[in-house]
Amino acid sequence: MIDLDYVTVRMSNNAEAIRRLAQGATAVEARWKPDPKSWSILEVINHLYDEEREDFRFRLDLILHHPEQAWPGNDPEGWVTKRHYNQRDFETSLHNFLQERQASVTWLKGLSGPNWQNVHDHPSIGPISAEEMLYSWLAHDLLHTRQLVELQWAYLAQQARPIALDYAGRW
Repeated sequence: MIDLDYVTVRMSNNAEAIRRLAQGATAVEARWKPDPKSWSILEVINHLYDEEREDFRFRLDLILHHPEQAWPGNDPEGWVTKRHYNQRDFETSLHNFLQERQASVTWLKGLSGPNWQNVHDHPSIGPISAEEMLYSWLAHDLLHTRQLVELQWAYLAQQARPIALDYAGRW
């Protein structure tokens, strides 16, 4: 049984945590990557923005109201370069994500009698219920919150060189 109040509070709290982790990053720090294959803070924020409006809320709505409908293509990893995430304005990107998250929370609170057991039969991952999608949305937040913390730690370690951060504890 879904406790929608719990979920919407967590989603709002996650957005606030993401805001706090990202806010205050300089333009250099926001675009910095520990290596070419990693994402920057700015890329993470823009990924979250696009996932908010084009993936989780959109697909959850389909599962709840049109579970038989095919899902359009989705390329979150490709969007990072195709949509030039790292060239976007940082403050605007963060604002966009926070606005979309608020729209998602409002949308979720406005659902009337959703059937969380509705299932979409995804061609590559198999059946996924509305309930699974909702909890995956929360888990996705946490994965990227962890990623933002890791980026900040790596940036700090680079800035502190040659000073070792061993006294802080094992990373």
